[in-house]
Amino acid sequence: MRRGFNRRAAVLGTTREQWRVLVRLHRHGDDLRQIDLAEALEVEPITLCRMIDRLEEAGLVERRRDKKDRRAWRIHLTDKAQPIIDHLGTLFENFSDELLAGIAPADLAVTVATLERLRGNLASMDESERQAS
Repeated sequence: MRRGFNRRAAVLGTTREQWRVLVRLHRHGDDLRQIDLAEALEVEPITLCRMIDRLEEAGLVERRRDKKDRRAWRIHLTDKAQPIIDHLGTLFENFSDELLAGIAPADLAVTVATLERLRGNLASMDESERQAS
């Protein structure tokens, strides 16, 4: 799935991972601390840092110092990002339609619920491991 979406997103010069960053900022406010964004996307901070570097080079985001904590960065979308986000949204909808073709809504609902449960279980396991250490 990743490769399929990345092939389509490459037309716009982005990857699926970069798209996730842009969409997260768009949907949840484009004034997130870099560390909070990494946590929300479930990626290591250094991995996100590299993604932000590329997005910043492309002029799609900018880093600004956090006014309350000068050690932290806040990530903001630029005006140039909006048309890219819109286009990627359409691209993702089309990709999803093709991907899910022929799957009954009830089957899809069960699959999604199962995956969400697995994700919750993994989060609980991670939390238990953190508390034990």
